[in-house]
Amino acid sequence: MDWIALREQGMGKLKQFRYVLLVLAAGIILMALPSGKVEKPASTPVNVKTQPELQETLAGVLSKIDGAGRVEVLLTQSAGEKTLYQTDDETSAEATRSKTVLISDASREETGLVYQRLPPEYRGAVILCQGADNAQVRLAVTQAVANATGLPSHKISVLKMK
Repeated sequence: MDWIALREQGMGKLKQFRYVLLVLAAGIILMALPSGKVEKPASTPVNVKTQPELQETLAGVLSKIDGAGRVEVLLTQSAGEKTLYQTDDETSAEATRSKTVLISDASREETGLVYQRLPPEYRGAVILCQGADNAQVRLAVTQAVANATGLPSHKISVLKMK
């Protein structure tokens, strides 16, 4: 067979099955479109330290700031760590029901599937340091605490230690 005859035979088959191919192409395009369901992003584990651990770590880091000297840290929380669990939502004409997704471990004990862990919310911070009489040290300490805790700088007090 030569190429011309083969091409003509292929065109004949294409014309014969054009509607089938058109429906198939439309189905592929529809499958590629988003379904409208909002998928929750996969959570990444957050390494959240407890308040005393964070205070000790923060005091250790702040004491290494040039001119800070010895440092003590007090953090106050407005809310502790929160754990959000994955839920299945069922919507009907009357109402929406949410059920927590449970997983089983090797001993067949069921626990909720953790979706996200939110770190604690801090109310304020009081920092006592020996070098707080220097404005540069106070600024550096305030910025470091703000970055570590997410507190705005007006909620951080840096005071001179006696």
